[in-house]
Amino acid sequence: MKIRIDDLSGEEIADLLEEHLQDMAQHSPPESIHALDLSNLRKPEITFWSAWEGDGLAGCGALKELDSDHGEIKSMRTSPSYRRKGVAKFLLEHIIEESERRGYKRLSLETGSMEAFEPARKLYASFGFRYCEPFSDYREDSNSVFMDKKL
Repeated sequence: MKIRIDDLSGEEIADLLEEHLQDMAQHSPPESIHALDLSNLRKPEITFWSAWEGDGLAGCGALKELDSDHGEIKSMRTSPSYRRKGVAKFLLEHIIEESERRGYKRLSLETGSMEAFEPARKLYASFGFRYCEPFSDYREDSNSVFMDKKL
């Protein structure tokens, strides 16, 4: 599997991100959806990666720089045909390594509190992420959980 910086111009990525947004809408009320669409992922403070196995899009993930010491994981998603094959773990390892390379002292994320998000929460916990208070512009929300990891 190869991970590369993605310019968000490909149809496969657009489709995967649209599926991601639709899935978030299915499990979360509108005011609790923090997933970003294509235009919001094309910001200078966000680096977006896609993971490929041959010609197949396996997944994606992004890193948003909140400040020089703090990054946020965004838009982690595995393509349906690649689930349970280690794609999310592979991408998460990459994002953590890049965060360390950048010199961040803290890496944070927001995810859902509902049962559908339990696999994601378990994955993050297995990498040393711990539950924390809302960070950046987030507010307390019963539909969200916040996690961070000291680097």
